[in-house]
Amino acid sequence: MRLVTYCKTGSHDPRLGVRRGKNILDLGPGRMKDLLAGGPAVLKKLKKRAAAESGELLEKDIAYLPPIPDADKFLCVGKNYRQHLEELRRNDLLTETPQEPTAFVKLNSCLVGHNAKVTRPEGIVRLDYEPELVFVIGRRALGVKKKDAFDYVAGVTILNDLTCRDLQKREVASGSRFWTGKNIPGFGPLGPEIVTLDEIADPYDLWMTCAVNGEQRMRVNTRDQIWKLPDIMEHFSRYIPLEPGDMFSTGAPGGVAVGKPNAAELFLKPGDTIECGIEGISTLRNYIV
Repeated sequence: MRLVTYCKTGSHDPRLGVRRGKNILDLGPGRMKDLLAGGPAVLKKLKKRAAAESGELLEKDIAYLPPIPDADKFLCVGKNYRQHLEELRRNDLLTETPQEPTAFVKLNSCLVGHNAKVTRPEGIVRLDYEPELVFVIGRRALGVKKKDAFDYVAGVTILNDLTCRDLQKREVASGSRFWTGKNIPGFGPLGPEIVTLDEIADPYDLWMTCAVNGEQRMRVNTRDQIWKLPDIMEHFSRYIPLEPGDMFSTGAPGGVAVGKPNAAELFLKPGDTIECGIEGISTLRNYIV
């Protein structure tokens, strides 16, 4: 099942829906994290309804919002692909190799939806793409053990963790943990949907891809992650409860612009179209202006 948050053309009121191809089954106004809090029984009932009813709206008549625009906690696990660690190290963006999962907070104020235009602020020239697999929490989790981790996951979505490398380099040098260069408004394209976990055969055999203006820039399998979801869940739920709608982004794969010899040519510019995807499952599209 594909769960979306959207608004109708001409409106700013968020609504929930189920996407089937290019049709949207409208579920009315609401918050995704409240829907997820209903648990597996609610999702099972909704899946039956979606199978029986056709979509009421066409995709062209809506504007996608981030599937969860108001998460209590959106934690981005950093330095989680070996190839990307080497890219960061070569560019003085890594001071030490983590010995356990680490994360920074992605602010809700930077999130935008599928097909949104993202403004590159004046003075920023080293704007980089980072397609990431995101796990969405489906029920309250505290003290979760690795073997039970996926019992708490509702589904997955995609984040393009847009990064200003100019600011990132200064923040690494200063020891900052806030990552301003990842939390500028618009620098968090998310979506287009939550794909429920029953549609994902193996979350650690997915190809994460990124294309810019139709040219593929990367294709990396999620099996290359250092810290898998069970490690992440056990680590972060030790003392802090995770709630329905909380999210974990699991890190950037290798292949970002900053890691390539011709990086200056590859950084994102106004006019670029970026497509980040889980190959064969879902694609998140955005435009740089």
